[in-house]
Amino acid sequence: MNILDQLAAHARERVDAAKKANPYDDVKRAALSLPKGGFEFENALKKPDISFICECKKASPSKGVIAEDFPYMDIAKDYEKAGADCISVLTEPKWFLGSDEYLREIAESVSIPCLRKDFTVDDYMIYEAKLLGAKAVLLICSILDESRINEYIGICDELGISALVEAHTAEEAVSAVRAGARIVGVNNRDLTNFSVDTGNSRRIREIVPDSILFVSESGVKDSHDIELLRQAKADAVLIGEALMRADDRSAKLAELRGCHD
Repeated sequence: MNILDQLAAHARERVDAAKKANPYDDVKRAALSLPKGGFEFENALKKPDISFICECKKASPSKGVIAEDFPYMDIAKDYEKAGADCISVLTEPKWFLGSDEYLREIAESVSIPCLRKDFTVDDYMIYEAKLLGAKAVLLICSILDESRINEYIGICDELGISALVEAHTAEEAVSAVRAGARIVGVNNRDLTNFSVDTGNSRRIREIVPDSILFVSESGVKDSHDIELLRQAKADAVLIGEALMRADDRSAKLAELRGCHD
């Protein structure tokens, strides 16, 4: 199994365990009892210039531990102060060393929308995300078929949260569009071998309709990468490692944003 298959398999194990502790019907009912969201995540990406989704990430399968010291609340607040449009919070515990509690605490403390960055394999995880305060979830074409993505977008719509539908290939991007995605994210990292090519986003952008929000994910390191994506009409970038490794995350985000406020 490649790493994505392993992540999905482990996510299924986590869901099975979670359902034993908190039954599906209870979690669904609790999520639906909350006020319907206003699709804040996708609305934050609809500004004239490129939007920035900044990631709180302690580790990754490709790089191991990225941040030994991980004051996630300080990191999230730094992002917000520095002008991030959204925050992505890893909740996958095994390879990314994420936690649901990181998301819950961050979502309660910042005023910008949070994405639950995890490997959604069951609608239970969407209801969980709503209860944790997330305004968006990640749906990955490589681990969900088109009909399942369409079904999960419907659940997100019912809750008033957004679905970031992630593709890695042109075929997956076409499938995401057919499934009804309003936000398509293109992962520039090939999770079968961890190679990164930001040109992947630029190529796939040409086949995704302009009416659909387009997010470039992974491998964006500097303002030159941002400018190429700006020229390719990307609506947003999701940046993790470049910010997490920076000595001054606020200064790094300012550098990436350039003077296009």
